[in-house]
Amino acid sequence: MRLSIKIIMYIIAIVFIFTFGATGTYILGHYGNGFNIKIKGPIDAAYFTVITLSTVGYGDIVPVTGTAKLFVMALIIGGLGIFLSAVTVVGGDFVNSRIEKFSGGITNLERRFLRNHIVLVGTDTVNIRLAEKLKEKRVRFIILTADKATLETLRSSGYRAYFADETDENTMKKFELGRAKSIIIDMRDKSRMIYALLVIRNLARDSRVVTVAHNREEERNVRNLSAGIGIINPPSIASDILSKRIMEL
Repeated sequence: MRLSIKIIMYIIAIVFIFTFGATGTYILGHYGNGFNIKIKGPIDAAYFTVITLSTVGYGDIVPVTGTAKLFVMALIIGGLGIFLSAVTVVGGDFVNSRIEKFSGGITNLERRFLRNHIVLVGTDTVNIRLAEKLKEKRVRFIILTADKATLETLRSSGYRAYFADETDENTMKKFELGRAKSIIIDMRDKSRMIYALLVIRNLARDSRVVTVAHNREEERNVRNLSAGIGIINPPSIASDILSKRIMEL
């Protein structure tokens, strides 16, 4: 699991301040007379550092020289600053993650793993059936829908479904469409489908995009709108197959 750069930087900072505290305590207390008792080893130095950074302050080890007091002051100020900042960042990411989950949005962590995936935009008949097949074959895919009721149904059935306004470019950017393997658009609302197609084509120039058309007119409109878009017209395909079967009788 990859961590965000901010969290990694705070982990490094925490390790640094702990190392700084333990090393300084050991040097001032073992080789000098910086504390009221002699720091006998690394464990004593680590103990004092943790107690100081946690602000517990048992009082069994106390700085007594000016140098040691300045060192401990720097340790407290630096340590508390780093710890408070880390808690704020990690806590903020956690809260944002919970909010995104509750609202049906995608979290930053989930976005990082979106690569070479299939995106089903819209939840009309073809995409719902396709989702069932992809799930059976354990193919990585996500479903985007603006219908809250459908979203809850899909999530309760174990699908990776997210709430999204398919016509809003800023919203669709979150789903890393440019890194998707394939994008299938299946929306009953023709005007929203056209807007969604324009947005997706702009965000995913190198991805394979397929649009489901529900009649001949829709098929012509999509074909005239954007070259290079795959078009599937299930009613037309079904009627062609049926007519061939009838002619064979």
